[in-house]
Amino acid sequence: MEAPFVIERVYNAPAEKVWNAITDKEQMKQWYFDIKEFKPETGFEFEFTGQGHKGEQYLHLCRITDVVTGRKLRYSWRYKGYEGMSYVTFELFAEGDKTRLKLTHEGLETFPASMNTDFAKENFIEGWGYIIGTSLKEFVEKSS
Repeated sequence: MEAPFVIERVYNAPAEKVWNAITDKEQMKQWYFDIKEFKPETGFEFEFTGQGHKGEQYLHLCRITDVVTGRKLRYSWRYKGYEGMSYVTFELFAEGDKTRLKLTHEGLETFPASMNTDFAKENFIEGWGYIIGTSLKEFVEKSS
């Protein structure tokens, strides 16, 4: 099994604000994906469509597996019609008036990257780098 992909960033925002950004569907659509229904509850299933490099549409099927309110959110992540199962974990650590977010995406090696380059680890690294490093950072650091 491959080592999971891990990215950490520190935001100039309180942990509660970051938690709300990663668990409130109205906030999520401003920096992440437009998810029709989302509840930070174990067992809750949600889906969203993401786009590949050539405009392909991929239906992401996710199920929340672990929630520690204000601190941890973990869910499964797979693609309809493709093999493979991965898990995404968001962990929040309050550091004074700032928040350190650690995102772990494990199981990327289970996706058919040899058949579809959109599933290559490099694309997840690039995607999460933007989502966590730019999109979420700008969202939580802008004045409320």
